[in-house]
Amino acid sequence: MSLQCGIVGLPNVGKSTIFNALTAAGAEMANYPFCTIEPNVGVVAVRDPRLDALVALAKPQRVVPTVMEFVDIAGLVKGASQGEGLGNQFLGHIRQVDAVAHVVRCFVDDDITHVQGRVDPVTDIQVIETELMLADLAAVEKRLANISKKAKVGEKEAKLLEQLYQKVAQGLNEGRPIRLQGLTAEEQGGLKDLFLLTSKPVMYVCNVAESELLQAQQEGGHAMVDAVRRLAVQQGAGVVAICGRIEAEMGELDVSERQLFLEDLGLEESGLDRLVHQAYDLLGLMTFFTVGPKEVRAWTVKHGATAYDAAGAIHSDFQRGFIRAEVIAFTDMIACKGEQGAKEKGKFRLEGREYVVSDGDCMHFRFNV
Repeated sequence: MSLQCGIVGLPNVGKSTIFNALTAAGAEMANYPFCTIEPNVGVVAVRDPRLDALVALAKPQRVVPTVMEFVDIAGLVKGASQGEGLGNQFLGHIRQVDAVAHVVRCFVDDDITHVQGRVDPVTDIQVIETELMLADLAAVEKRLANISKKAKVGEKEAKLLEQLYQKVAQGLNEGRPIRLQGLTAEEQGGLKDLFLLTSKPVMYVCNVAESELLQAQQEGGHAMVDAVRRLAVQQGAGVVAICGRIEAEMGELDVSERQLFLEDLGLEESGLDRLVHQAYDLLGLMTFFTVGPKEVRAWTVKHGATAYDAAGAIHSDFQRGFIRAEVIAFTDMIACKGEQGAKEKGKFRLEGREYVVSDGDCMHFRFNV
């Protein structure tokens, strides 16, 4: 499952610094693949200590983590929905991503000008949100004009879509992004082919000063970050506080030096790791593993996925010819020191296609095509 998270933000908020740090970190990550598909797209491994534990146990020839694609989307300024900045080019890029990481500036630095003239992260968020809603409104109204012609001649499906578009347009006019309009799954499906910008899940990435990072990670410790947290609670959005400068410095270090660098700062993990995990959680994803002497691999599925769905994540043949799933919980795999030990202690299970996968399951599939 290839998933993309678009990194957006106003000029001078640290968006490109954070993306470049992601790129540098991924390029030097031990035993993890990293590639740059285009100049503005980076593929970053989702660090998972469970994968490391399984690798130590199985000692495979190859290790494949689950990954997240981050897209550095440039050109967003006030008026983007009318073509200001890179305008339509920006909007075209963001329509293709699965989630949005909105970088907001939460630091004061007189040497770095702010496009709005003052540092106010909530106002910055509102500027970008307004541009996205205006772009969505234009797209919905354009489609509404076309569908209304069909509705007038009595097409049943067209009438239903007309009602949906009218409802969504009203919400946008009232300043409510689509993700906050309480649409049913069926209604969301009716909008899917429009690739609307404000329907995507959002997390706010608060870029803070190095001296304020530890405080910013605690609720009540940083006024600007706390203001973003309050807004995020209202919206059901995620929040992560990081320091772009620290991440850029770590990107220049060897892997062996990074942990010492983090410990010196009093941090358990890098901000970029937290950003990746937040994006993973935001999309409602979880991981299952396949474990063997040739390969240990992490696979991504949605929470609630069945064994049948998990088989399809590996290959369509596995799904089409599904017979049974062999399942060992991660904790049992480690405690029993492998598959044979799990079998001996009764922790090995055979499950059918309706089995709901648990996060961390170690699975193999029996199939016949």
